[in-house]
Amino acid sequence: MAKLEKRIPWAYLEEFRGTDFKGDWPTFPEMLKIQAKRNGDRPFFTVFDGPEDSKNTLTYNQVLAKAEQLGKWLLSFGIKKGDRVAVMGKNSPEWALVYHATFFASGIIVPIDNGLHENEVVNIVNTAQPKIVFCDDEKAPFYTKNFPDLAIKSLNPSAGENYVYNLKCDQDIKENEPVQENDTAAILFTSGTTGKPKGVMLSHKNLISDGFIAQTNLTIYPTDVFYALLPIHHAYTMQAAFIVPVETGAEIVFGKSLAVSKLMRELREGKISIMLGVPLLYNKLLFGIRNGIKSKGALVSGAVACMRGISFFVKKMTGKNIGKVLFKSVLQQANIYSLRVAICGGGPLASSVFKQYNAMGIDFIQGYGLTETSPIITLNPLEHFKIESVGRSFAPYEDIKIINGEKTITNKGLQTVGEIVVKGPMVMQGYYQMPKETEAMFTEDGYLKTGDLGWMDKELYVMLCGRAKNLIVTNGGKNVYPEEIEDSFQLIDDVQQVTVRGYHTDEDKTSELIEALIYPSDSLYEKLGCERNNQFVQDEVMEEIKKDVAKVNKNFQSYSQITKITLLKEPLEMTTSQKVKRNFIAKTY
Repeated sequence: MAKLEKRIPWAYLEEFRGTDFKGDWPTFPEMLKIQAKRNGDRPFFTVFDGPEDSKNTLTYNQVLAKAEQLGKWLLSFGIKKGDRVAVMGKNSPEWALVYHATFFASGIIVPIDNGLHENEVVNIVNTAQPKIVFCDDEKAPFYTKNFPDLAIKSLNPSAGENYVYNLKCDQDIKENEPVQENDTAAILFTSGTTGKPKGVMLSHKNLISDGFIAQTNLTIYPTDVFYALLPIHHAYTMQAAFIVPVETGAEIVFGKSLAVSKLMRELREGKISIMLGVPLLYNKLLFGIRNGIKSKGALVSGAVACMRGISFFVKKMTGKNIGKVLFKSVLQQANIYSLRVAICGGGPLASSVFKQYNAMGIDFIQGYGLTETSPIITLNPLEHFKIESVGRSFAPYEDIKIINGEKTITNKGLQTVGEIVVKGPMVMQGYYQMPKETEAMFTEDGYLKTGDLGWMDKELYVMLCGRAKNLIVTNGGKNVYPEEIEDSFQLIDDVQQVTVRGYHTDEDKTSELIEALIYPSDSLYEKLGCERNNQFVQDEVMEEIKKDVAKVNKNFQSYSQITKITLLKEPLEMTTSQKVKRNFIAKTY
């Protein structure tokens, strides 16, 4: 196939180079000012938080004015260049404003996960030492109790003069030295209750360049409307639904809740065209669509399945999207008819899910990255997507290679599987105040070690196998990637959560067999007509789960099949990007 030409999404910046910015890439304040010149009266921040959840929107000009106003207040408060400003709260325009305003005061933003346990937040704040924190009112007592000397300001209108929009300074204030593209813009901390948490330092250049370079595999228009539903402190949402829009003049709708009724209304009335999600979110949405179709009877279900097959074949062969016409009523009912692109990150999506969305007319693509790479390092182009891939490299703007590779049998035959490493302008500056840990993340020739195992084809598409630290080595030295097995459960209704790990038999401690820890779904208990945690029905539950596991096992070689099933009493704790925290203690039957 002919090599696809790379688009240059940042070509328009040449008009502003040398006047509005002088580096290779604009800083955040420069980027916001440039976009206000280009699209000042266009909508930028939108939220449904008015009377009766009515729509409130700020234009690019209005956001710029508020960012400059808050930036000036931060200067009057005493923020110096390089000081840390923490923000912790639900997705909102106020959260986003603090992010931008911090840079107008030449500070460094520290976004904190709103869902962390209190001891984890204490650990992060003690490490980052911010001069001020902006948070929702419900979190203020926690900060007052644990950090009595830390200034606290509110993201909520009910806070009056302490509300972020009301913070003003009318006096002349000496400005700090402006931020430069290689200055640290953000420190993104991983959670951790003990020891020093890792803070990924990302520069203005890291974040801005990554957003633009990602667009070489996906065209974004100023008319697009992004849905920031996943927590915006997370690097994935921050980049794809917050930074990319400011680079393109697009609109952001901030979703504050995963409640189905609110989500459906925001999708419909926000006219969302680009949605960010993780596999769990898209699986739930697809379950709802499928159940709606099933309720219409076997004849309708069969006809829809046939239409999906035809639509996907036509799209794959010709590039023509006929699904939007064939499934218009279905998509309208699910409030996703306006969607132009759905992007999945945070983990691989089952190919069956990918196919069904594409067949129904939704351009569904996957990306891959990690916080240390700002975070996107691959993205599947719509014009030439590969279901089995997490995306194509952005070469020549980055360099990805496989190191320490071994010949391994994959679902695409014999491939050289090894650790994925990357070099490019999106790669982090390092871990905050952790030079040894930073050094350990890089190869001798300067490539960042991702810790992920995978392989690449001749067209530079990356196929992900799993995390190196999760690798299971079976009898005969065969490598098994638990994530591949877990992904096969994504559309099995009986299973709400599955985690795969290796285990040793009493006789053999040198090799591992495959165990699946499974938390059954509510729908399985409803199907069996019994209540969860009733110990007298667990045999029936196990029999149903065994049938599901047998179906999954048929897709894998004998050495990578599940040989032990453990039912969980409670689901394992998950991160805000819906990944299981693997340092778990499982409560089992």
